[in-house]
Amino acid sequence: MTNEVEELYDYSALRELDQATMFVLHLARPTLILGGSQSHDVLDEARLGGVSIRRRRGGGGLVLLQPDDLWIDWWIPASDPRWSNDVHVSSIQAGSWWRDALRPIVGGDITVHEGALEGNILHRVVCFAGRGPGEVFVDDRKAVGVTQWRVREGIFLSTVIHGHPTREVVNFLRDVPEGIGEALDHHVVSSLGITDADQLVVSLGVQSGPWQVRRLFLSA
Repeated sequence: MTNEVEELYDYSALRELDQATMFVLHLARPTLILGGSQSHDVLDEARLGGVSIRRRRGGGGLVLLQPDDLWIDWWIPASDPRWSNDVHVSSIQAGSWWRDALRPIVGGDITVHEGALEGNILHRVVCFAGRGPGEVFVDDRKAVGVTQWRVREGIFLSTVIHGHPTREVVNFLRDVPEGIGEALDHHVVSSLGITDADQLVVSLGVQSGPWQVRRLFLSA
């Protein structure tokens, strides 16, 4: 496998945005996303086949994104009142937006994790196998994953509710930590009772905004 992995975004262009922007993203096919500091060596080349691979900037581990995921990212310029120099505050803010948008349509106890990163350190190879600041849980089961990338121009927050289970991601790992499959038991769109994803996105944008909204389609 080549060491060069295409980046998920044009991050140079992001840094030039002077407006707070909400990105609504869709994928053409399942895509493995490496964390910003994660080596491609965590992947088993023989198992990849033709799967698409990208790299995001920011923290976190490997994540399997799929076409039916509810994937929302935000760019917050440093000049925006929603910007914070506190890493945890920024993540918790994003989680709170999701919590408030989900409350009218999702049953159960919705909480935002406000503590430090938790979970088996070996499981951190995969993003959704732990518990991080700002992540949303319903009845103590993860619903929304959160990562962020910070530069002097602003903060880029990335969030997702998976459309389907993602245990399949372990099939692509070179080394599979014990118990990681069980740790990847998370909510999906259907288990949360979300029947109108488009309306949920509109509500999320309205109650967290104002934003410039961009819809992006990742074809490969």
